[in-house]
Amino acid sequence: MPINSFDHFPLSWKPNKALMKQPYFTAVADQLEHDIKNGSLAPGTKLPPQRELADYLDLNFTTITRAYNLCKKKGLIYGTTGRGTFVSHHVNESITITGADLSPSCIEMGMVSGFEQYNEMVVQATKSVIEKGYLNNLYKYSYPTGHPHQLTAANRWLEQLGIHVDSDQIAIFSGAQNALTNALISLFEPGDKIATDEYTYSNFIELAKLLHIQLVPITGDQNGMCADALELQCKQNKITGLYLMPSCANPTTIKISLSRKKELAEVIRRRKLILIEDDIFACMITGRKVYETIPLFSLVPEQTLYVCSTSKSLCSGIRIAYLVFPVNFRKKILHGLYNTNIKTSSLDAEIITELILNGNAYAIVEKKRELAVKAGAIFERYFPECPSLATPYCFYRWLPIPNTKPSSQVERELEKAGIRAYHSDRFIVRNQTDKPFLRISLSDAGSMSKLDKGLSILKEYLET
Repeated sequence: MPINSFDHFPLSWKPNKALMKQPYFTAVADQLEHDIKNGSLAPGTKLPPQRELADYLDLNFTTITRAYNLCKKKGLIYGTTGRGTFVSHHVNESITITGADLSPSCIEMGMVSGFEQYNEMVVQATKSVIEKGYLNNLYKYSYPTGHPHQLTAANRWLEQLGIHVDSDQIAIFSGAQNALTNALISLFEPGDKIATDEYTYSNFIELAKLLHIQLVPITGDQNGMCADALELQCKQNKITGLYLMPSCANPTTIKISLSRKKELAEVIRRRKLILIEDDIFACMITGRKVYETIPLFSLVPEQTLYVCSTSKSLCSGIRIAYLVFPVNFRKKILHGLYNTNIKTSSLDAEIITELILNGNAYAIVEKKRELAVKAGAIFERYFPECPSLATPYCFYRWLPIPNTKPSSQVERELEKAGIRAYHSDRFIVRNQTDKPFLRISLSDAGSMSKLDKGLSILKEYLET
């Protein structure tokens, strides 16, 4: 035992010395994981400095470093330069957002799918595919990345968004989440660090947690993630990737400006980061106009994976997404696709292809843009103080609320009042903040009248 014993020192975490067995670094890591998962160590708890813990256990400093690093790779803890090591925020809870378990009497304002009033056009496209008489070709297990004519249609869809590639740089997936999963398992390793916005897509947070990938939050402003903040974190952490939603960030609704994209592109290129550009709202923002800015893929094409989903813009029930990748990533992306066996339904891909080729896909987008504007006007009537958006076509809003109750309590009380909405704690990458928000979906209430009623309930709840 050291001369200056730490036996009675008030450390925030004291492992049981009686359980210390060789190899000691795994024994420390196992106890730390156990105490985090059973709730003894709450999210956000600052762990003892490594040297103090080493003195308390009478172990080598490097032993504690190895134990902490092992837990960091599992996503249990994280370190912040100059501040210390903390228990990760979402370790013992699922923040996955689904449409399940909602009472029929409750108005859905949590899920964000996409105004399903125009699914009749999708039905007509389905009938057209059946009548063409080549269904048998779609039932064969062939073309894992998509049939050639489907990739040609995908190319046409992507070109309106400023993406110009050969068809062999596109693969079709069953929705954006599958595309993101393939990207992570193909190009990243457990323990890798990916930079994200401070608030980001909650299902991406869960996906990273499942794959033991660490997310590093980067500060931003109204123009998006700050390039100098990203550069600083790259210096302090071994960051390998970057995840962004540039057209309409989920949940904050922020749109990255063109000047900020150029600044970020410089950091991405200089630091050799792999960028995952999740641009599922791009076509909703631009409609049939010439793309008003340029995607990051065009600025750093050799380092960017571009994800474009039709689930929000065309039909949420047909899970189709296009993953665009540079030639140098092709081998790894296809290896991941083949070995996870997540081939997309050729029939679903064909229905979306039919909508693109007959022009109805563009008509659906225009109709949904109109609905988004109408829904936004209703929201603004109830919450005129909410910060204005860079685009009126967003399907959700980011509403500041008073910091008076735990997030789980707020969500329960809202559901009891008759609506489902999600608290900002589900989207934050690290620790809780004293500036809470609600993400309010405007697209899934079922009708404008039900949305109006739901917003009225929300207004009354927040006032009382």
